[in-house]
Amino acid sequence: MELLLWRHAEARDGLPDLQRPLTDKGRRQAAALARWLEPRLPHQARILVSPAVRTRETVAALARDFEVVPALAPGAAPEAVLAAAGWPEAHGAALVVGHQPTLGQVASLLLAGRATDFSVKKGALWWLALRVRGDSVQVVLRAVMNPDLLD
Repeated sequence: MELLLWRHAEARDGLPDLQRPLTDKGRRQAAALARWLEPRLPHQARILVSPAVRTRETVAALARDFEVVPALAPGAAPEAVLAAAGWPEAHGAALVVGHQPTLGQVASLLLAGRATDFSVKKGALWWLALRVRGDSVQVVLRAVMNPDLLD
């Protein structure tokens, strides 16, 4: 299984939190990451998105169908993200578009064995994969891409 964690791009400050749209910079960040991701993302990847406006606007730059998952809203537990994605049993790839600190905690849990606050920049993507080598199950960090590296 492959799990891609995409933090929403830069959004306006304000309340209500779920209604915050992307800034102009955020739209540019989302577009840059989407251009990088499009040729690499498996065609059959499931795309799961928080109900927040900023996550839906971020993934819209990818121009693929996606599913809004209420369990991915701000403040979600890392375990909720893994359950929504079907980690580690699901086959194929799942792209989760969500929030900090949750996405950093998911990456930490999978890479270090405990949920701590790894920093995931706004608009960045972490790509993890599960592989089996003999009797060993391993999590591999395939890529980390930040939109500021793409401009």
